[in-house]
Amino acid sequence: MPFDLSEVLFIATANFVQSIPGPLLDRMEMVEFSGYTEQEKLEIARRYLTPRQLEENGLAGRQVSLDDEAIRKVIAGYTRESGVRQLEREIGKLARKVARRIAADQSPAVTVDGAMVDDLLGRPRVHPEKAAGADQVGVATGMYYTPVGGDIMFVEASTMRGKGELVLTGQLGDVMKESARAASTYARSHAAALRIPEEMFDRDIHIHVPAGRFPRTGRRPASPWPLP
Repeated sequence: MPFDLSEVLFIATANFVQSIPGPLLDRMEMVEFSGYTEQEKLEIARRYLTPRQLEENGLAGRQVSLDDEAIRKVIAGYTRESGVRQLEREIGKLARKVARRIAADQSPAVTVDGAMVDDLLGRPRVHPEKAAGADQVGVATGMYYTPVGGDIMFVEASTMRGKGELVLTGQLGDVMKESARAASTYARSHAAALRIPEEMFDRDIHIHVPAGRFPRTGRRPASPWPLP
């Protein structure tokens, strides 16, 4: 039956813009809300999440607190998100573990610091990449962007006997695949300046990105393919 939609405003949400069909996205006005920074998550946890979880787990009024080092450790080692839902779950888990310890040991006061987080929550589940201490031939350090923030990643390149083909492996989006091909073309066209022997281009080049937590879409604040 006919229905007048002239005064209707449709609001849709999505976590990944890449998954929205192009024709549909073209007919929409996009409003981006960026995720919280680590400092913002710390403030939210300190002012709202921690007091709420202490109260919900029967610790309100007791001398129980989480210091900033502990909250930062939970953010960096146990959550990987743009919001704070998982952070609140982990703080709630900490509160329950502390409540059990107080009930068992009759401790009058507990201050959870960074050293206690591993003991209460177990081994960290998120391991951010760390820059290598020394340069290594065939490995470049790049940057990437995801809906939950950014990080560094390592791009490995090696050559082998073959027919001069370019092999790409890892979770790479179309933009990053194009960047890899552009880098190969740049190396070929500037071989003399880069002192690359011509016979090297008769070998296959294998480019691999070991990090595989998120697909690399190519949306980035800085190019993940550093120039030579």
